[in-house]
Amino acid sequence: MDLNFTPADQAFRAEVRAFLATELPPEIARTVLEGRHPSREDTVRWHRILHRHGWGGPSWPREHGGTGWGPVQQYIFEEECAAAGAPRLLPFGLKMVGPVIMAFGNEAQKKRFLPRILSAEDWWCQGYSEPGAGSDLASLKTRAERRDGHYLVNGQKTWITLAQHADWIFCLVRTDPAAKPQAGISFLLVDMRSPGVTVRPIITMDGGHEVNEVWFEDVQVPVENLVGEENKGWTYAKFLLGHERTNIAGVGISKREMQRLRRIASLERKHGRPLLDDPLFGTRLAQVEIELMALEITNLRVVSAEAERRAPGPEASLLKIKGTEIQQAISEMMMQAVGPYALPFREEAVETGEAGEPVGPTYAAPLAATYCNMRKTSIYGGSNEIQKNIITQMILGL
Repeated sequence: MDLNFTPADQAFRAEVRAFLATELPPEIARTVLEGRHPSREDTVRWHRILHRHGWGGPSWPREHGGTGWGPVQQYIFEEECAAAGAPRLLPFGLKMVGPVIMAFGNEAQKKRFLPRILSAEDWWCQGYSEPGAGSDLASLKTRAERRDGHYLVNGQKTWITLAQHADWIFCLVRTDPAAKPQAGISFLLVDMRSPGVTVRPIITMDGGHEVNEVWFEDVQVPVENLVGEENKGWTYAKFLLGHERTNIAGVGISKREMQRLRRIASLERKHGRPLLDDPLFGTRLAQVEIELMALEITNLRVVSAEAERRAPGPEASLLKIKGTEIQQAISEMMMQAVGPYALPFREEAVETGEAGEPVGPTYAAPLAATYCNMRKTSIYGGSNEIQKNIITQMILGL
């Protein structure tokens, strides 16, 4: 297994870097590099810039309008985008429901949904988790009863990221309540504008509105919005989760944030010297950097396997666990670096000038919100405890 980049790979990296230097709007990059959340408009704007250039689907095959890039090119593209401060392309359409529709959807669904994902005309969200059915997803209770030419959906989904912006939601629903937990589940595509769909915000501890509850009350969903076969949704869910967990690792973003941490530590002082020179802080920083290097090597091994048409196995769970732990460690060290200047604040007030200038250095302002927000990473996409169980079963056979 050769983990070195070829001359062709390096030339591709140079092409991506040059494109980002000329096409990425600087005000959007500044928002990302300063640790603030890009708006819906900024995210869509960047996606459409890429789409006009033919890069709107970095992980998609050419037959569906994508770039046709291999896993190595996709890795390089995501790493360079992260380093430049490009908003992360929303995974719900491009990396979750899109691949499911390609693999298991019919031709009508491919023609209807895929082009609108690619052009950012449709914003998707993921309807998996429910109260009492998060990591234990198979215990979900949202019902879909078939009535003539439609399904009647009733139930609740929770922790639905950015549902307040979404046009569509892909849902796991129970279509056979008498079947075993993993059986009797189907994969439905639901228009968020349908009568009976209600989105209720969940305000998180950082003061942000990122996640929501979504309620379904007698929502009619056409039968043609069923992906694949009825009661086979668990198969499609597992296919999707493999993509999601690998994506959560976020190596490129962690490398960018590590550089940001280093800049902050070089500006903050302890006993008259830069914090970066403090032995205790430096030791912890070096430890996290080493872990990030090891994670990157593991990620490159997965990329190499994918290039050889081998699907990731327990490595996806390893990437998810270690990737999220590193993200949390970096955000925690940023908080430690600035001390009391990282006290929580209302981000929207600072951005609009309502609260005046933030106390302390401007780079400290978003750090509390980032730290709080990062607590969730070890839970979503299947909690890290569940991932350890998967690794135990797949590697040790226990």
